[in-house]
Amino acid sequence: MPEPNSRAQRRQAARGGPQPPTRRDPMSIVYVAFGAIVLLVIAAFAIVNIQQQRAIAAANATPTPGPNASAAPVQLVDNVGLGAPAFPNPIKVNPHNGMPVDGITCLSAEQTALHIHTHLALFVDGKQVQIPAGVGIAPIPPQGCLYWVHTHDASGIIHIEAPQLEAPSGGPFTLGMFFDVWGEPLARDNVAGKRGAVTAYVNGALWQGDLRAIPLRAHQQITLEVGKAVPPPNYAFPPGV
Repeated sequence: MPEPNSRAQRRQAARGGPQPPTRRDPMSIVYVAFGAIVLLVIAAFAIVNIQQQRAIAAANATPTPGPNASAAPVQLVDNVGLGAPAFPNPIKVNPHNGMPVDGITCLSAEQTALHIHTHLALFVDGKQVQIPAGVGIAPIPPQGCLYWVHTHDASGIIHIEAPQLEAPSGGPFTLGMFFDVWGEPLARDNVAGKRGAVTAYVNGALWQGDLRAIPLRAHQQITLEVGKAVPPPNYAFPPGV
């Protein structure tokens, strides 16, 4: 046999002669596609988790202090009424008999997916009146039920304890929803039956939009004034609330 002349021929001869062409694994495309799908699923879960964490942070964020934040705060105390009694006991009135209101249901236990507190203060002709205890609490047998938006006492603290981060219609829970659960009107000339021109403040800043659209956010301070307008107070929430 003649000696191989070229380098390629010599390498080929060293390997024992011509080699068969390398065959590509027909499943390699499937493996690549499967790997790409796995990466996409992981990325999708990561994006959803980031969005959920942002939604939780937004729902629980304490609002920026308003222009009256430097005023000496009025300390809120659990189970201590703020203002003069002015409304009948909502539990006895029980306007909805436990039926859903604005998509908000009445459940046997408090929910924890969203658990925040807002404060509502109401003044009529310059004098503060109580937001009553028991708004959103229905004595339905056998043990009663709680709407996701309710009050436990007359301190003005509204509890939002919901099984989801947003209201059933989307977006934040609102003051309008609270008044609907209460069964009372809320308009620019009527707050729970107290009639007159209404001035509204949110965190000490004048609110000129729809009263019903005022969001219920963590440590939000809402003041409604019917008739005579007065400077909105600044409130300090109880420790741990």
